[in-house]
Amino acid sequence: MTVVKPDRSLHSSIVDEGYAFVRAPEMRLALGQIGPLTDWTEFAASWNDLELDTYLADRGRYRKRRFAVYSATAGGPVVRQTHQPHYQSRDYNQLFGGIARWFAPISPATGNGSTMLTILGFCRSLFEGLAPSVINWHIEVHQFRIEARSDVSGQPTPEGVHRDGVDYVLVLLVNRHNIVSGTTTVFGLERQPLGSFTLIEPLDAALVDDSRVYHGVTAVTPLDPALPAYRDVLVVTLKRKAG
Repeated sequence: MTVVKPDRSLHSSIVDEGYAFVRAPEMRLALGQIGPLTDWTEFAASWNDLELDTYLADRGRYRKRRFAVYSATAGGPVVRQTHQPHYQSRDYNQLFGGIARWFAPISPATGNGSTMLTILGFCRSLFEGLAPSVINWHIEVHQFRIEARSDVSGQPTPEGVHRDGVDYVLVLLVNRHNIVSGTTTVFGLERQPLGSFTLIEPLDAALVDDSRVYHGVTAVTPLDPALPAYRDVLVVTLKRKAG
């Protein structure tokens, strides 16, 4: 398992291994070099206002989400784009690929707030350093809540072990409440396991080079079946744009 420590940079970890697991204290320090997280409380609370994902093939009601698209140029600001659908080819997502999926937009307050812009600025800066030839980035942002009940487990990755069909991915834990499991495993291109870890604390993060590794997350179940149980994450993907 690759765990980023103060004496090992994110850049070198991703170059060496194709991924990095970053614990919350180190992630907070890295984000703080980009900007503030002054609205974190409101940012995290916005997961209480997500909408049901109606595209789940198993007709499950355990996943809620919101979505937004941004763009950025090398060294430039991250700018939100007109709302649009999320699309993946079936080459990368056999379960949901091949259709344009429209999700509720991330609210303006959340999408333009200091925490979101700091996270996106961090992603642009880090991944730009890994791919210095890229001039323009297409950035997609997903708010996910995976709920678990006593009778139905929540599936963070119902498509199974997969790649997203992008260049880089950030998975940032925002909150987990009354759940067990949700273990992330990263695999090489031959599907050999490279490492496993569990996002536990808010700001625990996984960063992956999507061209080099697969990833998947185990189901979550309630710790106390009588209480609400959920896992809140922010997923940010960056893909180079032609031209």
